[in-house]
Amino acid sequence: MVQNQSSSQFQFGWRSWLPQDWNFNMQDKVAYYIVMGVLALVTIFTSFYTVEPDEQAVILRLGKYVSTEESGLHLKVPFWIDQAIKVKTKLILQEEFGFRSTGSRGQRTNYSSEKFDEESLMVTGDLNVADVEWIVQFQISDPQKYLFRVRDPNTTLRDISHAVTRRVVGDRLVTDVLTVGRAEISAEATRLLQETLDKYDIGIRIVAVKLQDVNPPESVKPSFNEVNSAKQEQEQLINQAEKNYNKIIPEAKGAAAKMISEAEGYAMSVVNRAKGDSEKLDAIIREYRKAPDVTRRRMYIDAMQDVFSRVENLTIVDEKLKGVLPIFDGSKTSVVPIGSPGSVGSGDPVPSKK
Repeated sequence: MVQNQSSSQFQFGWRSWLPQDWNFNMQDKVAYYIVMGVLALVTIFTSFYTVEPDEQAVILRLGKYVSTEESGLHLKVPFWIDQAIKVKTKLILQEEFGFRSTGSRGQRTNYSSEKFDEESLMVTGDLNVADVEWIVQFQISDPQKYLFRVRDPNTTLRDISHAVTRRVVGDRLVTDVLTVGRAEISAEATRLLQETLDKYDIGIRIVAVKLQDVNPPESVKPSFNEVNSAKQEQEQLINQAEKNYNKIIPEAKGAAAKMISEAEGYAMSVVNRAKGDSEKLDAIIREYRKAPDVTRRRMYIDAMQDVFSRVENLTIVDEKLKGVLPIFDGSKTSVVPIGSPGSVGSGDPVPSKK
């Protein structure tokens, strides 16, 4: 009897922590194994966790921050003593203002038809009203600060973005907001928004602030479109005038420069020719003073040679010949009587010419 009792205690020694009067039957054994198996599974599943490549995990131990873990497989204290909060830190997140997207179908994004005028209507620097829609793209740079610095970081981000965008738009004219100033407004809003968030230190990094649709309010849109059309027409006329100016003025300047150059060349040639004639005359005078008769005859011969070279037919008639009528054939003919003024040997340097 003692041997059987000892054997029973050895076989079921693990029951020592149970009440002595508990009759441990087969059902109890099954239940025990089930409980132990569940505890083992819970221990395993609450001891390991996986962080995805685009995430970081914030570890809390009994509600107190312990560490921030990167992507991969990690071990923690089981039974929910350690809690891992995963945060998407590698993704670019987005907040929308003045509109809401409801989803996408393929490459097309669907938008809500609801109006958000309380977000989008803003007063510009010239006291006009503009309907401004924009988005804020950001990343979570520090998940611990993002989770615990403020109660609702997304709401804080939206409130600050509202204030910053209204400030930037309020410093500019409505024409700049609607047309050429969009890029400058986006850059200024990005800078101011990041500076403000850095003061709050909530672990958010601004990627970009982008203006979407910027329009005048619906009540004044027709009038604004007319003004915009008039400005576009004005710019078109100005561009056409500048085009004509750039085409005509260079041509006129080129023609004027050409005429001036030709006039200067002509003036230079006339002056040079006059100088040459003057120098030639001076040379003749000097030679004439040395030998007047020779110079006079030479000048006379040159003059005759120049005159006779222009006449096609020449007839020389003796002045003592009487009753002879020169016959002309209708061609250009010059008749020079011998001994008359202008005949060779008459001593007159200037010949007669018909």
